[in-house]
Order: sequence, then C-alpha cells, then structure tokens
Amino acid sequence: METLTVLNTYFRLFDAARTDESAMNDLLSLFAEDAEIVLNGNSRTGFEDFVRAFYVHNRDVKHMWDGWALQADGSYHTNWAVCGRTSEGAVYAKTGVDIARFNADGKIVYLENVPTDKDAFGKYTA
Repeated sequence: METLTVLNTYFRLFDAARTDESAMNDLLSLFAEDAEIVLNGNSRTGFEDFVRAFYVHNRDVKHMWDGWALQADGSYHTNWAVCGRTSEGAVYAKTGVDIARFNADGKIVYLENVPTDKDAFGKYTA
C-alpha cells in the first residue's frame, strides 16, 4: 500500500475501530509490532495498547486532517482536528500535528501526536 494511502487509512480506521473489530485488525496491521507511539512527549512501544485504552475513555471520535506532507527527514506530517465524546458523556474538540515514519516493510514504525493543548489526552500517558 502506498505511504499516503496508509496514513489516510490510519485515520479512517482509527475512527471505525471503536465498534468494528475488523477495522481494528486492519488498523493494527498498519503498524510494526514494535512501533514507537509518542503522545504529549511520552513514548511507549506498541500501538494496540494505546488504541484500546483510547476507546475505554472515548465513546465516539471523528478525525479530520490536512494532506500528509513528506519532510526532509523522511517523516510525514499532517495537521489534524478531532471531536469526540468521552465515556462519561462530555464532548470535546482538539487539534494538533501527527508525525509518522515508516520501516522498510511499509509499516508505521513511529507515530507522534503533538496536540495544540499540551494537557490534552493526559490519561493515555500511563
């Protein structure tokens, strides 16, 4: 799959994966098993634990994003916006930047989420 297609598919599947196990499996297949996930400056290895924890705390979510742009260092960047409803029922809207890198197999090996609000998504750093 072409790099930009993978990145756009990532956002689409992320939104669908909450209620569709097939979408979850497809989403997980985009990532290397040892992918580094960075959120608010906190790093962890593996995407599955993060995404499943995200959906424990969120009832619904919808992403919008600009086109992904290739950077001089080989990474891809995009601006994003997300709106959602927490598991407690509160609605929210957030913005930020995602930074992604790929391994030689075409899997996402690094994904950094840089929210505009530095306190956003703090519950996912544990």
